[in-house]
Amino acid sequence: MFKFSISTIEQTGLSDITRQVQEAVSKSGINDGICYVFVPHTTAAVTINENADPDVGDDMIMELNKIIPFSDSYKHMEGNSAAHIKATLTGSSEMILVENGKLQLGTWQGIYFCEYDGPRRRQVWVQVLSKQL
Repeated sequence: MFKFSISTIEQTGLSDITRQVQEAVSKSGINDGICYVFVPHTTAAVTINENADPDVGDDMIMELNKIIPFSDSYKHMEGNSAAHIKATLTGSSEMILVENGKLQLGTWQGIYFCEYDGPRRRQVWVQVLSKQL
């Protein structure tokens, strides 16, 4: 398993981690299989979406913040219930096919770390599994 850290600078935001995940795939030496990306946090997530226009990520965060406001009648004493809800909706993992040592993402796709309770130093775990013949 490969692990890398990411330091976020905002309370909520998306960070493109495609390059780091591809580096993990390359280091694994596996040419064909599946890459599993996991975020071991309850107030952060991972998603795949457009990486050609950064406004898409900004729009996604803007709308999530509208749908799930930071302040509401939440009972959780720590004060970060909105982050927990956003992380649950987005999800803690993604699986990407690997072919010829490369992530098989669509033309406009990238892998994003989703911060919902920052700024923080976070972990991303990557496991690359070989295709069984």
